[in-house]
Amino acid sequence: MGSGVAWYFEAIPVFCFGYPFVMSFYWMIGGILFWLGAERHYNRVSEPPELATLPPISVIVPCYNEAGTALETFGALTAIDYPHFEVIAVNDGSRDNTAEILDGLAQSMPRLRVVHLAMNQGKATAMNVGGLLAQHELLVLIDGDALLDPYALRWVAWHFRHPLLGGLTGNPRIRNRTSLLGRLQVGEFSSIIGLIKRAQSTYARMYTVSGVICAFRKRALQDAGWWSPRTLTDDVDITWRVQIAGWRITYAPNVIVWILMPETLRGLWHQRLRWAEGGIHMLIDNARPILSGSRPSLLPIYVNAVLAILWAYCIILTTGMGMLHAMHVRLLTQMPTMSLIPSWYGLTLCTVYLLQASLSLWLEKRFEPHRLSSLFWVIWYPIAFWMLSAATAAVALPRAVFRSRSGRTTWVSPDRGLK
Repeated sequence: MGSGVAWYFEAIPVFCFGYPFVMSFYWMIGGILFWLGAERHYNRVSEPPELATLPPISVIVPCYNEAGTALETFGALTAIDYPHFEVIAVNDGSRDNTAEILDGLAQSMPRLRVVHLAMNQGKATAMNVGGLLAQHELLVLIDGDALLDPYALRWVAWHFRHPLLGGLTGNPRIRNRTSLLGRLQVGEFSSIIGLIKRAQSTYARMYTVSGVICAFRKRALQDAGWWSPRTLTDDVDITWRVQIAGWRITYAPNVIVWILMPETLRGLWHQRLRWAEGGIHMLIDNARPILSGSRPSLLPIYVNAVLAILWAYCIILTTGMGMLHAMHVRLLTQMPTMSLIPSWYGLTLCTVYLLQASLSLWLEKRFEPHRLSSLFWVIWYPIAFWMLSAATAAVALPRAVFRSRSGRTTWVSPDRGLK
């Protein structure tokens, strides 16, 4: 029994550092292959490839209490360089004067149609309403506080020339960077998120689109059953259901949108907890089709999501045991010594992470030439956000398993940075 316990406690720290070590190389190889095959020849956002015909596109903007951002968001849409598109704003029962602002904008924007829902029914319902009212097959969805790049729709049309492509995820860029949390999130998006999405596109399966900027074919959404009003993370949920329905989803780095992110600890915690809980809902909801073998290509990314949750619990246990050991507290007589950062593989993991961050920053430098100035903030990402991810995943698991999901998920106004 003693040797079994000792082996167990020795395996946990190895997994805690070995899992991100292996995944770093997995993401780096995938990111390099994506750049070689799909990105290096199209490295100017302002020069999208010419198409013989440009398909019409519907841009859907679900809104809830967007009085402070609506003018800026829809103002950016007036600068879009695309000949044939419409804009549908769905006001989901806002309690401020969003309705009046949208109606006023419709008077000066011929492309804009405004739909008012009598009460807050949630983002998923708002997107379903917009999608069903859209006149066109291609749907682009952005949040009510996002600024879409002028060339984004041309890049969307270029990607959807592939008939089996059901959806794509764009490239969110953070615009609020004045606080410490804002700068850390710039480092996060620059050092890991873009690289992961490139790699997932290379391996032909995406964990999630970015809800703030994504695009779908109507047919793909119809096959997937549209957005579910019961899910916490509509972006994760629809990504998996579209892929289970047999469609491809890819990453489009040139489809850029500028976004606001939380700059308070409370706002960041609530955002990441919702992401984690929604991801676990996805694992539960899709366990049968994935584990039954009907979609074997999705199994690796599904298993990785499960391992990420296991890693979260292991890293918390390891950290707690390390703190107890530092205080000379031993809960088990045969509990082995566990330091907070194992010497040789802790240093190895840090080195690999810096290699990954450097590669990511190099891939991202064409979007913002001075991104290397964020390297200082990138260095602190593992300490800040790995621990945050572990904590939110650990809290989210029992919430996702035991909380009822019988009702419709409505939204509240998010933290959009310091005023």
